[in-house]
Amino acid sequence: MICGAVSVSFVIGNVLPWRTLALIGLIPTGVLLLGLFIIPESPRWLAKRGRGKEFEAALRTLRGKDADISQEADEIQDYITSLEQLPKPKLLELFQTRYLRSVTIGIGLMVCQQFGGINGICFYLSSIFELAGFSAFAGTVIYACLQIVITGLGAALIDKAGRKPLLLISGTGLVAGCIFTAAAFYLKVHEVGLGAVPALALIGILVYIGSFSLGMGAVPWVVMSEIFPINIKGLAGSVATLVNWFGAWLCSYTFNFLMSWSSYGTFIVYAAINAVAIVFIIVVVPETKGKSLEELQASINA
Repeated sequence: MICGAVSVSFVIGNVLPWRTLALIGLIPTGVLLLGLFIIPESPRWLAKRGRGKEFEAALRTLRGKDADISQEADEIQDYITSLEQLPKPKLLELFQTRYLRSVTIGIGLMVCQQFGGINGICFYLSSIFELAGFSAFAGTVIYACLQIVITGLGAALIDKAGRKPLLLISGTGLVAGCIFTAAAFYLKVHEVGLGAVPALALIGILVYIGSFSLGMGAVPWVVMSEIFPINIKGLAGSVATLVNWFGAWLCSYTFNFLMSWSSYGTFIVYAAINAVAIVFIIVVVPETKGKSLEELQASINA
């Protein structure tokens, strides 16, 4: 859904002024705001707060009036009871030995995802195509369509191929896409083979976004939801998300400065970061497909 919305924004942005596009953005946010008054509170949160009647009402709203919720309600209550008996670590305690590898995996994948250049390239896509001499309109429309298709393919494969293989294929493609784009700008800067620059840049960007959409875009979030013990899931997930958005800001903020320094050098830097990400995935990240939390924790702490 995120990729679909981004792609629609790219297409609409080609035909409308950016101010109009910003105003159109009020429509889905308005729908979201109104929807918040309709949706029920989280049943698990209500159960955790001891609000039994509201908990059952919320669960019934979500499952349907005629649904039998007794078994699920009992499971949730058992889960809450078990959770209350576990230690509740503070922020600094996340970096204790027993949690350290889980936290390293979750935060590390977010660093790999964002520092590989995705937001800089995504936000300045039109400028990249224009600088390479390719039509910004055609480039962004192709980008938008490809992103939806490859993300759908990744969603279909994630439980069949596994998390780690998709991450490795994705990382390899990100390196290749950056190298193609760096080569295009290198040729342009040195005025060699200028006729090949637009096509080479297009291939590089499409390989990059296709590879990101296949694995690195979604899989880190899936792994993060699977890797943390339940008693640190909320806190550790929040820290990993903070790192992710800090990386998104830093990448988009520094992109223009990097491009001013060296257009091809920027993509060489991103290629190097994505190569380091591949090593990190091989060495540190376990396969989580089909494994219980207990199996994962035993594997991680071995």
